[in-house]
Amino acid sequence: MKEVRVLGSGCPKCEELMKQTQAAVNELGLDCQVKKVTDIMAITTYGVMMTPALVVDGQVKVSGKVPSLHDLKKMLS
Repeated sequence: MKEVRVLGSGCPKCEELMKQTQAAVNELGLDCQVKKVTDIMAITTYGVMMTPALVVDGQVKVSGKVPSLHDLKKMLS
């Protein structure tokens, strides 16, 4: 099972990344749960300086922007 995390404080872009990531997971039929991380100390442990960010299986895939649904699917595959 993939470990998927959306890192962000709750800003509109963070919420959009959460929504788009969940949509990508659903469309791909992945067996995983998308978790949101809002604690700034936890976010910094990933080395992320700009949110929103997407972490898949412990690896930061994107930071500081909301990628397209197509790009999210590629990151999750």
